Amino acid sequence: MKTFDIIIIGAGRASNLAKTAGKAGKKVAIIEKSSFGGTCPNRGCVPSKLLIGYAHVARSIKEASRHFIDAQINSINVEKIFEETNKHIYSVDPAYRSKFNENVTTFEGEASFLSNYVVTVNGEELTAPKIVIATGTRPKTPEHEQAWTSDDIFPLEGAVPKSITVVGSGFIACELVNFFDAVGIESKLLVRSQRILGNEDKDIAAIFKEEFTKNIDIEFDTSIQEVEHKDNMFHMTLINKDGSTKEHQSEALLYATGRDPNTDILKLENTDIKVNQRGFISRDDSFETSVKGVYVVGDASGEHMLQHAAAAEVNHLAKVLLKDNKETHKFKYMPHAVFTHPEVASVGLTEQKAQELGIEYVASSRSWLASAKAQSLRVKYPRTKFLIDPNTYEILGCHLIGPESSTMMHQVLSIMHLDNDIRHLKEMIYIHPALSEAFLPAAVKAVADVRASKK
Repeated sequence: MKTFDIIIIGAGRASNLAKTAGKAGKKVAIIEKSSFGGTCPNRGCVPSKLLIGYAHVARSIKEASRHFIDAQINSINVEKIFEETNKHIYSVDPAYRSKFNENVTTFEGEASFLSNYVVTVNGEELTAPKIVIATGTRPKTPEHEQAWTSDDIFPLEGAVPKSITVVGSGFIACELVNFFDAVGIESKLLVRSQRILGNEDKDIAAIFKEEFTKNIDIEFDTSIQEVEHKDNMFHMTLINKDGSTKEHQSEALLYATGRDPNTDILKLENTDIKVNQRGFISRDDSFETSVKGVYVVGDASGEHMLQHAAAAEVNHLAKVLLKDNKETHKFKYMPHAVFTHPEVASVGLTEQKAQELGIEYVASSRSWLASAKAQSLRVKYPRTKFLIDPNTYEILGCHLIGPESSTMMHQVLSIMHLDNDIRHLKEMIYIHPALSEAFLPAAVKAVADVRASKK
């Protein structure tokens, strides 16, 4: 049996912990069953955003007429787009491996527990007083064995399909179908209900649905009743909630219907580590599981399934393990974005969540069109929505829809991080007429709405 100071299962964001611990002189084992770097740079947020960059340019050309510019796309080399994206993906694994010094031993294989502090990989037994589980999640298994998930297109090897059907209504489904449609691949999105981006604030989701359906062919209230793959095509019978059916076919079929934790392969039944009903590992505010010295970070906990959350957790855990930091870690806020067309960004409570929790709030919404830069975009839908605590002026939630919403949101995050009070956004100086100046009238209106609620 090999003994280490720290064993890390999963070489995604936790690779940075291995790097830091190795530099601190700790003997570290890091185990990865797939590519080093994990989901985000290999199969998730990074390559998908590289694709979305191409989609953004294509959409801009297609929509040039609203700026009185006659433009057309003569051709799109989709094969070259995927070739360039694949180059990035192939570079990730060696880049992550190169981070480690001689104190870090890498293992390629599937890890599982023999007991609380003993892990096996490739027939070898490893032990350490500190173990970190960072095994992430995987796409839910498609309903047809030849259908894809997002894992199958990163990297996409072989012919690029001329048509694709995407199943799902969340951010992965929306981002991918937007890309395929924008670059000229015949695309259809199947949504089981009338809701799309259902986790977003209801008002923002409604605007998104109205704008998104202008470009994307969506079948709402629709699922696949039957599917057969023959002659290099998926032949589907689609069924609507009203009972009506229709035939549909496409070269590719991609499911983006959620993700499952990878904890089921860890043989946690051999340990005292507890999981919740969904299979995610339970932990305390120090990221420690029910077994002392065994920690879980990132998606494997099921709490904040976002790369920036995992990075922050790993950074804090490094202080716990290497500097004996006793402080617990609580996120003040957790922002996210949906990189589609239109783009959405959100932080804090949605209005429906605030209602569910019985939290007192004032909702305030404002168009971006007071900003000349926003006007220059020649679109009318961009909007800011605030949820404000009427007693403290604290920003309980902020929801944006419009170009560069993910970038715009950081101005709100700064306020929430330093001193959460909407009045700071009202009183600060803005560069005129920058796009972010759209926050000024939104903040002025929010403060006025709070004051009006008290009369």
